[in-house]
Amino acid sequence: MTRRQRGFTLIELVIVIVILGILAATALPRFSSLSKNACQAATSGLGGAIRSAASIAHSTQLATNTGSSSPITMDGQPVTLANGYPDAAGLANALTDTTGFTPSGTDFTANCGASQAAASCGVQYTPSGANGAFPIVSVNSGGC
Repeated sequence: MTRRQRGFTLIELVIVIVILGILAATALPRFSSLSKNACQAATSGLGGAIRSAASIAHSTQLATNTGSSSPITMDGQPVTLANGYPDAAGLANALTDTTGFTPSGTDFTANCGASQAAASCGVQYTPSGANGAFPIVSVNSGGC
């Protein structure tokens, strides 16, 4: 008389669970650093957005032939300039979205969660000096 097996034996189920546990333990470190990478990418992205906003504001000022300190309008927002580039107040109007960051004048601190040292993760904007050079945009993503 032959006996038909219906389902899995206990040892087969235990082996599958052990294999899944080993795979999960191997894959977990890869996924745990994704939030750090996302925060660093967002910080770099905001740095690029600030550089672009400064370039667009400067190009608009040159195209409209206004003075280097005369305000311009970008997306319906007045952007105040200093030496042809946005000053601290003008930068806030030149940027349309700073979600995920806490702006404080010319400093933008990343809101990456409690596990990251947010004070050392952000972007700092230094307006153009008297010589009309491009503003300095410092991206610090080391503490993310």
